Amino acid sequence: MRKLEEKHGPALAVVGVHTPKFPAERETFNVRYAARRHRLEHPVVNDRDFQIWQTYGVRAWPTMVFVDPLGHVIGFHSGEAPFEALDRAVTRILGEHRPSGVVTDAPLDVMEQAPDSDTGLAFPGKVLATGDALYIADSGHHRIIETDHEGTVRRVFGSSVEGHQDGAGSEARFTYPQGLAVVGDDLYVADTENHRIRRVDLESGEVSTVAGTGARGYPAPGSHPALTAELASPWDLAWHDGRLFIAMAGMHQVWVMDPADGVVGPYAGSGIENLQDGPLDTAQLAQPSGLAVHGDRLLVADSETSAIRTLPLDGRGDARTIAGVGLFDFGDEDGQGTSIRLQHPLGVAAGAEGVFIADTYNNKIKVVDPVQRLISSFAGDTEHGDADGGLADARFHEPGGVSLADGVLFVADTNNHVVRRVDLAAQTVSTVEVSGL
Repeated sequence: MRKLEEKHGPALAVVGVHTPKFPAERETFNVRYAARRHRLEHPVVNDRDFQIWQTYGVRAWPTMVFVDPLGHVIGFHSGEAPFEALDRAVTRILGEHRPSGVVTDAPLDVMEQAPDSDTGLAFPGKVLATGDALYIADSGHHRIIETDHEGTVRRVFGSSVEGHQDGAGSEARFTYPQGLAVVGDDLYVADTENHRIRRVDLESGEVSTVAGTGARGYPAPGSHPALTAELASPWDLAWHDGRLFIAMAGMHQVWVMDPADGVVGPYAGSGIENLQDGPLDTAQLAQPSGLAVHGDRLLVADSETSAIRTLPLDGRGDARTIAGVGLFDFGDEDGQGTSIRLQHPLGVAAGAEGVFIADTYNNKIKVVDPVQRLISSFAGDTEHGDADGGLADARFHEPGGVSLADGVLFVADTNNHVVRRVDLAAQTVSTVEVSGL
């Protein structure tokens, strides 16, 4: 849609209709934050009661309705569509009506926006803590920030201008980067909206592309040369035994890359969006968005099914579900097995201290026992907010990423534009003051 708007200008009037699936998405306050996070410049109506959905007979997300300059509905399309096909349709419609003078180039009024950040960060999506460093995916600023555990900035990778450009760290460009993984002197980055995997040489600061062409891909079996493979919204990364696992949210799959051989391909998931356990190639995932290694299993935050899944790391065995029931089963219920309800979790972290998840739309951090299939609330409250303090007093706003190091859980508190520090021993939450940007 952004490419169409850039090409055709105000002659193409785009109106987004947000018909929510999750309870958290019903709140206009949250919709404003989402609109800014995704850099939307067209008006959006919050169709919270499905009135517009029902009026137009919509049955699927996304659906596009084409209205000509005379106000006539002349077409529908359900499901995703490539830019080229949409561009042909828009060009034809505008070409047919321009001679009559009914096409206007007057822009529509834009929506009321969410407030700008005053923290130095903008919608941080993921964090990664190592022994002496903290890496922050400053997603809204299209850059990666390296600090110490207290927040003092050491280096910044990315020019803060969105795009794709390799080279020196200060000149490189990312587009809404998310997941991170450190391997020796290399920092791997899921460059989400560029549909690429990038590598930062932590010695020289040089940024290079190691997978993806920039084109949005679709599920394709087998291994592919990494630099000619088409990826789709890679959202998180995890490293294990010489392989980089990729949460390929746009394909509803987990992929794996061998940097030594330069090949990449599907590891788990058929590409069908759903919740189904079983053999890795036939299992069904739904927008996997968080990864963490836990023993001999890979934990997956399967966001669209509000589920936590596990995959065998040796490639033998089945995908299993710790918590989650299906695409339309969600809520905020702690417990065991099928009684658990989450709401669009995006992050998972595992270490000696335990397993934690960012239960994103519930504005909570939860703790997981993968063996017993137990999940309980750990910090935060269902109501969004921005507060430090004890675990029960802390408030988050759609936390998206979590990472463990030395008894501390770092949280990318996305809509608050901050990183939070959860001291597991003291059971307190504080804000990491990022200084030196």
